[in-house]
Amino acid sequence: MRADNVLHLGIKELRSLARDPIMLVLIVYAFSFSIYTRATAMPETLNQAPIAVVNEDRSPLSWRIVSAFYPPYFLPPKLITQAEMDARMDAGLDTFALDIPPGFQRDLLRGRRPAIQLNVDATRMSQAFTGSGYIRTIVEGEVRGFVQRYRDVAEPAVGLALRARFNPLLDKSWFGAVMSVIDHITMLAIVLTGAALIREREHGTVEHLLVMPVTPFEIMSGKVWSMGLVVLAASAFSLLFVVQGLLSVPIEGSLALFLAGTALHLFATTSMGIYLATLARSMPQFALLLMLVLLPLQMLSGASTPRESMPEAVQYIMLAAPNTHFVMLAQAILYRGAGLAAVWPQFLAIAAIGTALFGLALARFRRTIGTMA
Repeated sequence: MRADNVLHLGIKELRSLARDPIMLVLIVYAFSFSIYTRATAMPETLNQAPIAVVNEDRSPLSWRIVSAFYPPYFLPPKLITQAEMDARMDAGLDTFALDIPPGFQRDLLRGRRPAIQLNVDATRMSQAFTGSGYIRTIVEGEVRGFVQRYRDVAEPAVGLALRARFNPLLDKSWFGAVMSVIDHITMLAIVLTGAALIREREHGTVEHLLVMPVTPFEIMSGKVWSMGLVVLAASAFSLLFVVQGLLSVPIEGSLALFLAGTALHLFATTSMGIYLATLARSMPQFALLLMLVLLPLQMLSGASTPRESMPEAVQYIMLAAPNTHFVMLAQAILYRGAGLAAVWPQFLAIAAIGTALFGLALARFRRTIGTMA
């Protein structure tokens, strides 16, 4: 292998990418707007939910409950009548409608168990499920605080002290932003290298390379380092300016250590992209093959769902995937501030998987260009 050949072949790939506006837009979108929207609009997060209240009691307690709903989880409550409640919900104006009956405070202070009716528009599935729990907690908290002013309430025998580590505000945008960067690193690495190889095949430039004094190893290495460098630079930019800057998500660990792990992961995933590109004959075939491979990789890697909740067979199978170890590595460094002493097993696993994938892709690539020659 000649290092200058690998260098010039990689520069050729960068120039080819610079002339592809579709790919450039995809890279910019994936590491900026996509991360921001995913972090700020996660489906399970309640944000600016419209709520209306029918306050038939008009007591101090009922007004206390009404005033407990405020942004960012809910919009300021709309005070409506009972006759308006169904019409507004039918029109989609309110997701939640709370009906406080007359005599609610009086019955509560007399030791009765009055009921409050909550109407939920369940067509807005994510907000309906999350918001119902929020509203129940808010109402119970306000009622408990009000009752404690009038009579003694038995304290629980055991007190639970809750301390949330790494995300004390339980802000789901922190999790969504970082996991989005991790998913896009895997996706773009596979897409860019695979598209680069298929683009050369469709344009006929692979035949030009075959008559030049370069080896398949040099051609593949040029694609790996160039496309990996693009994704590495884009991920560093996203973490610094989108995640930390725009979204104000704190990064606990060493960014340099994370980028080192990312570079190792890119070695594995770019090799995977080349292997998939040798199986496909055109860009549409590559896109379909990518769907079959990328979706299980991301869904079963532990980025969205904890691996412990998956069947044991799936857990063991996914240990052969590089992004499973990359997710462990990234979460340990970026969330918990782990050092190399804690994540070296993941570095070692990614290096081993990357070497195997590179060798497999190189063997397949040699056979592919051999048939073309």
